[in-house]
Amino acid sequence: MLHRLPIVIKTPIIIVMMALNLALAGSLITLMGILKLIPIPPSQRLWTALSHVFYRLFIAGNKAIIQLTSNPSWTIHFSRPVQQRSWNLVLSNHRSWLDIVVLMQVLGEHLPPPKFFLKHELIWVPFVGIGSWALDMPFIRRYSHSFLKKNPHLKGKDIESTRRSCAKFKTMPTTIVNFVEGTRLTSAKRKRQRSPYQHLLKPKAGGIAFTLAAMGDQFENIIDVTLNYPGINDDAPAFKQVLTGQLKAVQVDVQVTSVESELVGDYFEDKEFRVAFQQRLNERWLAKDQRLTSWQQ
Repeated sequence: MLHRLPIVIKTPIIIVMMALNLALAGSLITLMGILKLIPIPPSQRLWTALSHVFYRLFIAGNKAIIQLTSNPSWTIHFSRPVQQRSWNLVLSNHRSWLDIVVLMQVLGEHLPPPKFFLKHELIWVPFVGIGSWALDMPFIRRYSHSFLKKNPHLKGKDIESTRRSCAKFKTMPTTIVNFVEGTRLTSAKRKRQRSPYQHLLKPKAGGIAFTLAAMGDQFENIIDVTLNYPGINDDAPAFKQVLTGQLKAVQVDVQVTSVESELVGDYFEDKEFRVAFQQRLNERWLAKDQRLTSWQQ
Protein backbone atom coordinates (compact mmCIF):
# COMPACT_ATOMS: atom_id res chain seq x y z
CA MET A 1 0.00 0.00 0.00
CA LEU A 2 1.21 3.51 -0.83
CA HIS A 3 0.67 4.78 2.71
CA ARG A 4 3.70 2.74 3.79
CA LEU A 5 6.06 4.38 1.28
CA PRO A 6 8.36 7.32 2.13
CA ILE A 7 6.76 10.68 1.36
CA VAL A 8 9.40 11.56 -1.27
CA ILE A 9 8.32 8.51 -3.28
CA LYS A 10 4.64 8.65 -2.45
CA THR A 11 4.06 12.34 -3.29
CA PRO A 12 4.80 12.25 -7.04
CA ILE A 13 2.87 8.97 -7.43
CA ILE A 14 -0.22 10.43 -5.75
CA ILE A 15 -0.02 13.68 -7.72
CA VAL A 16 0.16 11.73 -10.99
CA MET A 17 -2.77 9.51 -9.95
CA MET A 18 -4.92 12.50 -9.02
CA ALA A 19 -4.02 14.31 -12.24
CA LEU A 20 -4.84 11.25 -14.35
CA ASN A 21 -8.16 10.72 -12.56
CA LEU A 22 -9.11 14.37 -13.08
CA ALA A 23 -7.90 14.47 -16.69
CA LEU A 24 -9.68 11.26 -17.70
CA ALA A 25 -13.00 12.03 -16.01
CA GLY A 26 -12.83 15.70 -16.96
CA SER A 27 -12.15 14.94 -20.62
CA LEU A 28 -14.99 12.42 -20.84
CA ILE A 29 -17.45 14.74 -19.09
CA THR A 30 -16.38 17.63 -21.32
CA LEU A 31 -16.89 15.44 -24.40
CA MET A 32 -20.40 14.63 -23.18
CA GLY A 33 -20.97 18.36 -22.72
CA ILE A 34 -19.92 19.07 -26.30
CA LEU A 35 -22.21 16.33 -27.62
CA LYS A 36 -25.00 17.70 -25.43
CA LEU A 37 -24.85 20.94 -27.41
CA ILE A 38 -26.56 19.10 -30.27
CA PRO A 39 -30.23 20.12 -29.77
CA ILE A 40 -31.80 16.66 -29.85
CA PRO A 41 -33.57 16.07 -26.49
CA PRO A 42 -33.32 12.23 -26.39
CA SER A 43 -29.58 12.32 -27.11
CA GLN A 44 -29.08 15.19 -24.64
CA ARG A 45 -30.59 13.03 -21.90
CA LEU A 46 -28.23 10.21 -22.88
CA TRP A 47 -25.14 12.45 -22.72
CA THR A 48 -26.27 13.81 -19.35
CA ALA A 49 -26.69 10.27 -17.99
CA LEU A 50 -23.24 9.27 -19.26
CA SER A 51 -21.75 12.43 -17.73
CA HIS A 52 -23.03 11.32 -14.34
CA VAL A 53 -21.58 7.84 -14.86
CA PHE A 54 -18.14 9.42 -15.41
CA TYR A 55 -18.75 11.71 -12.42
CA ARG A 56 -19.35 8.68 -10.19
CA LEU A 57 -16.19 7.03 -11.56
CA PHE A 58 -14.26 10.21 -10.72
CA ILE A 59 -15.65 10.08 -7.16
CA ALA A 60 -14.68 6.41 -6.79
CA GLY A 61 -11.20 7.20 -8.09
CA ASN A 62 -10.73 9.95 -5.51
CA LYS A 63 -11.70 7.65 -2.64
CA ALA A 64 -9.36 4.92 -3.92
CA ILE A 65 -6.48 7.41 -4.00
CA ILE A 66 -7.17 8.51 -0.41
CA GLN A 67 -7.33 4.90 0.76
CA LEU A 68 -4.03 4.12 -0.97
CA THR A 69 -2.44 7.24 0.49
CA SER A 70 -3.59 7.14 4.12
CA ASN A 71 -5.88 4.11 4.49
CA PRO A 72 -8.19 5.89 6.99
CA SER A 73 -11.11 4.22 8.73
CA TRP A 74 -14.55 5.56 7.78
CA THR A 75 -17.37 6.08 10.31
CA ILE A 76 -20.61 7.16 8.63
CA HIS A 77 -23.93 7.61 10.42
CA PHE A 78 -27.28 8.53 8.85
CA SER A 79 -30.11 9.50 11.21
CA ARG A 80 -32.52 7.82 8.79
CA PRO A 81 -32.39 6.34 5.28
CA VAL A 82 -32.82 8.61 2.26
CA GLN A 83 -34.20 7.54 -1.08
CA GLN A 84 -31.83 7.67 -4.05
CA ARG A 85 -34.52 9.43 -6.06
CA SER A 86 -34.97 12.48 -3.85
CA TRP A 87 -34.35 16.22 -3.77
CA ASN A 88 -31.96 17.39 -1.01
CA LEU A 89 -30.25 20.51 0.31
CA VAL A 90 -26.97 19.72 2.10
CA LEU A 91 -25.60 21.97 4.87
CA SER A 92 -22.03 21.14 5.86
CA ASN A 93 -19.19 22.49 7.92
CA HIS A 94 -16.00 23.18 5.97
CA ARG A 95 -12.64 21.85 7.19
CA SER A 96 -10.48 21.48 4.06
CA TRP A 97 -10.39 20.44 0.39
CA LEU A 98 -11.01 16.91 1.70
CA ASP A 99 -14.61 17.91 2.37
CA ILE A 100 -15.53 17.90 -1.31
CA VAL A 101 -13.99 14.46 -1.86
CA VAL A 102 -15.68 13.04 1.26
CA LEU A 103 -19.07 14.58 0.47
CA MET A 104 -18.93 13.30 -3.10
CA GLN A 105 -18.20 9.80 -1.80
CA VAL A 106 -20.62 9.63 1.14
CA LEU A 107 -23.53 11.44 -0.49
CA GLY A 108 -22.96 9.77 -3.85
CA GLU A 109 -23.52 6.35 -2.27
CA HIS A 110 -26.88 7.30 -0.73
CA LEU A 111 -28.22 10.27 -2.70
CA PRO A 112 -28.19 11.69 -6.21
CA PRO A 113 -24.62 12.86 -7.07
CA PRO A 114 -23.92 16.15 -5.24
CA LYS A 115 -23.93 19.41 -7.17
CA PHE A 116 -22.55 22.82 -6.29
CA PHE A 117 -23.85 26.29 -7.16
CA LEU A 118 -21.38 28.03 -9.47
CA LYS A 119 -20.96 31.71 -10.33
CA HIS A 120 -22.37 32.44 -13.77
CA GLU A 121 -19.00 33.78 -14.97
CA LEU A 122 -17.46 30.30 -14.64
CA ILE A 123 -19.51 29.02 -17.57
CA TRP A 124 -16.99 30.68 -19.90
CA VAL A 125 -13.95 28.98 -18.31
CA PRO A 126 -12.59 26.27 -20.66
CA PHE A 127 -13.43 22.70 -19.56
CA VAL A 128 -14.82 23.86 -16.20
CA GLY A 129 -17.79 25.64 -17.75
CA ILE A 130 -18.89 23.03 -20.26
CA GLY A 131 -18.06 20.13 -17.92
CA SER A 132 -20.16 21.63 -15.13
CA TRP A 133 -22.94 22.39 -17.60
CA ALA A 134 -22.83 18.77 -18.80
CA LEU A 135 -23.36 17.68 -15.17
CA ASP A 136 -26.26 20.15 -14.84
CA MET A 137 -24.50 22.16 -12.14
CA PRO A 138 -26.62 25.31 -11.62
CA PHE A 139 -25.01 28.61 -12.62
CA ILE A 140 -26.33 31.59 -10.67
CA ARG A 141 -26.08 35.36 -10.54
CA ARG A 142 -25.99 36.98 -7.10
CA TYR A 143 -26.49 40.72 -6.62
CA SER A 144 -25.25 42.46 -3.48
CA HIS A 145 -27.49 44.73 -1.42
CA SER A 146 -25.46 47.80 -2.49
CA PHE A 147 -25.67 46.79 -6.17
CA LEU A 148 -29.46 46.45 -5.96
CA LYS A 149 -29.73 49.90 -4.38
CA LYS A 150 -28.08 51.35 -7.47
CA ASN A 151 -30.03 49.05 -9.83
CA PRO A 152 -33.47 48.54 -8.25
CA HIS A 153 -34.90 47.22 -11.53
CA LEU A 154 -32.81 44.05 -11.01
CA LYS A 155 -34.41 43.27 -7.64
CA GLY A 156 -35.56 39.64 -7.60
CA LYS A 157 -33.88 38.87 -10.92
CA ASP A 158 -31.14 36.79 -9.28
CA ILE A 159 -33.69 34.46 -7.68
CA GLU A 160 -35.65 34.21 -10.93
CA SER A 161 -32.41 33.39 -12.78
CA THR A 162 -31.62 30.67 -10.25
CA ARG A 163 -35.13 29.25 -10.57
CA ARG A 164 -34.68 29.01 -14.35
CA SER A 165 -31.25 27.42 -13.91
CA CYS A 166 -32.75 24.84 -11.55
CA ALA A 167 -35.94 24.20 -13.54
CA LYS A 168 -34.53 20.93 -14.91
CA PHE A 169 -34.29 19.56 -11.35
CA LYS A 170 -38.08 19.26 -11.14
CA THR A 171 -37.80 15.99 -13.03
CA MET A 172 -34.24 15.13 -11.99
CA PRO A 173 -33.52 14.06 -8.37
CA THR A 174 -30.83 16.39 -7.08
CA THR A 175 -28.48 17.04 -4.16
CA ILE A 176 -27.29 20.65 -3.74
CA VAL A 177 -24.34 21.28 -1.38
CA ASN A 178 -23.91 24.48 0.63
CA PHE A 179 -20.84 25.16 2.83
CA VAL A 180 -22.67 27.34 5.33
CA GLU A 181 -19.59 28.99 6.86
CA GLY A 182 -18.55 30.33 3.45
CA THR A 183 -14.88 29.46 3.95
CA ARG A 184 -12.81 26.68 5.49
CA LEU A 185 -12.06 26.64 9.20
CA THR A 186 -8.80 27.93 10.68
CA SER A 187 -8.12 29.05 14.25
CA ALA A 188 -7.20 32.53 12.96
CA LYS A 189 -10.56 32.91 11.19
CA ARG A 190 -12.42 31.63 14.23
CA LYS A 191 -10.62 34.12 16.46
CA ARG A 192 -11.15 36.99 14.02
CA GLN A 193 -14.87 36.22 13.87
CA ARG A 194 -15.09 35.81 17.64
CA SER A 195 -17.00 32.65 16.87
CA PRO A 196 -19.02 31.32 19.82
CA TYR A 197 -18.27 27.76 18.65
CA GLN A 198 -15.25 25.65 19.56
CA HIS A 199 -14.91 23.84 16.24
CA LEU A 200 -16.85 25.97 13.75
CA LEU A 201 -17.06 29.38 12.17
CA LYS A 202 -20.29 31.37 12.34
CA PRO A 203 -22.93 30.10 9.88
CA LYS A 204 -24.02 32.44 7.09
CA ALA A 205 -27.74 32.22 6.47
CA GLY A 206 -27.99 34.27 3.27
CA GLY A 207 -26.87 31.57 0.84
CA ILE A 208 -29.19 28.93 2.29
CA ALA A 209 -32.14 31.32 2.39
CA PHE A 210 -31.45 32.30 -1.23
CA THR A 211 -31.38 28.63 -2.29
CA LEU A 212 -34.59 27.83 -0.41
CA ALA A 213 -36.30 30.91 -1.88
CA ALA A 214 -35.37 29.74 -5.38
CA MET A 215 -35.96 26.00 -4.95
CA GLY A 216 -37.80 25.51 -1.65
CA ASP A 217 -40.79 23.83 -3.24
CA GLN A 218 -38.50 21.24 -4.86
CA PHE A 219 -36.47 20.11 -1.84
CA GLU A 220 -37.74 17.18 0.22
CA ASN A 221 -34.94 16.98 2.80
CA ILE A 222 -32.34 19.09 4.53
CA ILE A 223 -29.20 17.01 4.96
CA ASP A 224 -27.11 18.37 7.85
CA VAL A 225 -23.59 16.92 7.49
CA THR A 226 -20.89 17.13 10.16
CA LEU A 227 -17.35 16.30 9.01
CA ASN A 228 -14.38 15.49 11.24
CA TYR A 229 -10.87 14.21 10.57
CA PRO A 230 -9.11 13.14 13.80
CA GLY A 231 -5.41 13.98 13.71
CA ILE A 232 -5.73 16.64 11.01
CA ASN A 233 -4.59 20.15 11.97
CA ASP A 234 -6.92 22.78 10.49
CA ASP A 235 -4.09 25.32 10.37
CA ALA A 236 -1.70 23.16 8.31
CA PRO A 237 -1.97 22.13 4.63
CA ALA A 238 -4.34 19.15 4.53
CA PHE A 239 -2.76 17.68 1.40
CA LYS A 240 0.62 17.32 3.10
CA GLN A 241 -1.00 15.77 6.17
CA VAL A 242 -2.80 13.21 4.01
CA LEU A 243 0.46 12.35 2.26
CA THR A 244 2.27 11.88 5.56
CA GLY A 245 -0.40 9.48 6.83
CA GLN A 246 -1.92 11.79 9.46
CA LEU A 247 -5.44 11.14 8.16
CA LYS A 248 -6.31 8.21 10.42
CA ALA A 249 -10.09 8.42 10.29
CA VAL A 250 -13.00 10.09 8.51
CA GLN A 251 -16.07 10.74 10.66
CA VAL A 252 -19.33 11.76 9.02
CA ASP A 253 -22.65 12.36 10.77
CA VAL A 254 -25.71 12.95 8.57
CA GLN A 255 -28.90 14.32 10.12
CA VAL A 256 -31.89 14.13 7.76
CA THR A 257 -34.92 16.39 8.33
CA SER A 258 -37.84 17.38 6.14
CA VAL A 259 -38.06 20.88 4.67
CA GLU A 260 -40.58 22.88 6.68
CA SER A 261 -42.64 25.70 5.18
CA GLU A 262 -41.31 28.06 7.89
CA LEU A 263 -37.87 27.85 6.26
CA VAL A 264 -39.03 29.41 2.99
CA GLY A 265 -39.47 33.19 2.91
CA ASP A 266 -37.96 36.54 1.94
CA TYR A 267 -34.77 36.57 3.98
CA PHE A 268 -33.52 39.85 2.53
CA GLU A 269 -36.69 41.95 2.94
CA ASP A 270 -38.61 40.33 5.82
CA LYS A 271 -36.77 41.20 9.04
CA GLU A 272 -38.90 38.94 11.24
CA PHE A 273 -38.28 35.96 8.96
CA ARG A 274 -34.55 36.79 8.77
CA VAL A 275 -34.13 36.84 12.57
CA ALA A 276 -36.07 33.58 13.00
CA PHE A 277 -34.16 31.87 10.18
CA GLN A 278 -30.76 32.88 11.59
CA GLN A 279 -31.80 31.73 15.06
CA ARG A 280 -32.77 28.28 13.79
CA LEU A 281 -29.50 28.02 11.91
CA ASN A 282 -27.53 29.05 15.00
CA GLU A 283 -29.28 26.33 17.01
CA ARG A 284 -28.41 23.77 14.35
CA TRP A 285 -24.79 24.96 14.41
CA LEU A 286 -24.62 24.70 18.20
CA ALA A 287 -25.76 21.06 18.00
CA LYS A 288 -23.11 20.45 15.34
CA ASP A 289 -20.42 22.00 17.55
CA GLN A 290 -21.47 19.80 20.47
CA ARG A 291 -21.29 16.75 18.19
CA LEU A 292 -17.73 17.64 17.21
CA THR A 293 -16.80 18.15 20.87
CA SER A 294 -18.15 14.70 21.80
CA TRP A 295 -16.05 13.12 19.03
CA GLN A 296 -12.88 14.66 20.42
CA GLN A 297 -13.37 13.50 24.01
